[in-house]
Amino acid sequence: MSPTNTPGPASVPAHVAVIMDGNGRWAQARGLPRTAGHKQGAEAVRRTLIGAGDLGIKYLTLFGFSAENWRRPESEISALMGLLRIYLRSEIAELHSRGARVRVIGDMSRFAPDITAMIAQAEDLTRHNTAINLTIALNYGGRQEITAAARTLAQEAAAGRLDPKAINEALFETCLTTAGMPDPDLLIRTSGEQRVSNFLLWQCAYAEMIFTDTLWPDFDRHHLEEAIVEFNRRQRRFGAVAGAR
Repeated sequence: MSPTNTPGPASVPAHVAVIMDGNGRWAQARGLPRTAGHKQGAEAVRRTLIGAGDLGIKYLTLFGFSAENWRRPESEISALMGLLRIYLRSEIAELHSRGARVRVIGDMSRFAPDITAMIAQAEDLTRHNTAINLTIALNYGGRQEITAAARTLAQEAAAGRLDPKAINEALFETCLTTAGMPDPDLLIRTSGEQRVSNFLLWQCAYAEMIFTDTLWPDFDRHHLEEAIVEFNRRQRRFGAVAGAR
């Protein structure tokens, strides 16, 4: 990409969400075990976070591990948990120094106690940082999140603490794990797949979606800039006619 095409601060989406896909295929193409792809994927996370911060993106949300990923072979899950431990131990200090606020969304109940403790420590350490908000979705599913929010409101109504007529979109959003965050403006999925895979189903209702053939381990700032340039070519109408928002 030439310098003239690099997006300026005013044209950068506030919130970018990424479905990081293609680690296994990257490794397979090189005759390597899938774990090698996941390791390279962790490096892509670092590059993308630095690039997002430099470009002025305020919210970056990454799909790290889905609720459906538990169906993978036990050996691969064990390796992924090991990589997660390494990432939490080695990267949080640097994220903190860069002013990143780290949050994890998803069901933490299936993770080992040491992992949940490290996640809590990372969130607590970076709680007051404001340079960029990094959210990592772990054991996350959009349908599960919406179901849990509906259950919470149903329980409040059944207990007489909530009038069902008071339930609206704004109230529903307060029960989501992303409460307080703006919805994604841009959703990027790598590896050529063109589906959202149960990721941020409520939040991405009006997100622009960009699908790239690049495998996640190869993703870098250049690819992020290309996606933002394409984002700026889109006309976002939010259900209205052009120019009538």
